[in-house]
Amino acid sequence: MLSYTVYRNKNTEKWVTFVHGAGGSSSIWFRQIRSFKKNFNILLIDLRGHGSSKSLIKNVRATKYTFEVITNDIVEVLSYLKIERAHFIGISLGTILIRDLAERKPELVESMTMAGAILKLNVRSKLLIRFVNLFKSVVPYIFLYKLVAFIGMPKKNHKESRLLFVEEAKKLYQKEFIRWYKLTAELPSLLRAFRLNDIDIPTLYIMGEQDHLFLPSIKKVMVGHLSAQLHVIKNCGHVVNVEQPAEFNREVLLFLEAQENR
Repeated sequence: MLSYTVYRNKNTEKWVTFVHGAGGSSSIWFRQIRSFKKNFNILLIDLRGHGSSKSLIKNVRATKYTFEVITNDIVEVLSYLKIERAHFIGISLGTILIRDLAERKPELVESMTMAGAILKLNVRSKLLIRFVNLFKSVVPYIFLYKLVAFIGMPKKNHKESRLLFVEEAKKLYQKEFIRWYKLTAELPSLLRAFRLNDIDIPTLYIMGEQDHLFLPSIKKVMVGHLSAQLHVIKNCGHVVNVEQPAEFNREVLLFLEAQENR
């Protein structure tokens, strides 16, 4: 089972589950814990091969990674902890996993907060995926990861987020990076289905105005998704919870409070 960390609040039965992105770990949420544990029980998960779940690799060498497999990892933790329903907060690839979970197990998902959300690949991101795919088996993965991080988070104010993700990515193995990277083959059809289907679960997209790879598609999708709302943080890139934690925490907690009062 995946490694996880729990912060319990004896005054509530409500849960918030945080899901990090590719190459990261649950440590990406360190600026959220203090604010969120005041009103919720918190579950932080390290995805397979990441953070403290790195040892899980030994038991899954023959397993092909799919979004269904990765999503089932999360469900297993929820089941073990007897969490029947939770608010989910994800960053980057974590938003795809949360949406996939909502499609497969909607009864588990009370709301979705999608930070740095990915709903469509633009021309630049498609070219980047193809480039990495060509060299992923011959070039050290950390070089490729640094390249992806710089293209996605190029500005000076993105530096902390960029360095944090690169430091976490150093804990991966080359083969583990390749396993995760193969998931990109599933992305076009999966994201297309997400864009077309307005799932009836309250959703907050919280994006940086400088997230040039993914914000434009979110704005377009919002027109047809009646269950969703969008908050854009100024002077901020892809990793909004790290770059602007005060505004991120405030807006997400307001959103969650609204769901609790419905």
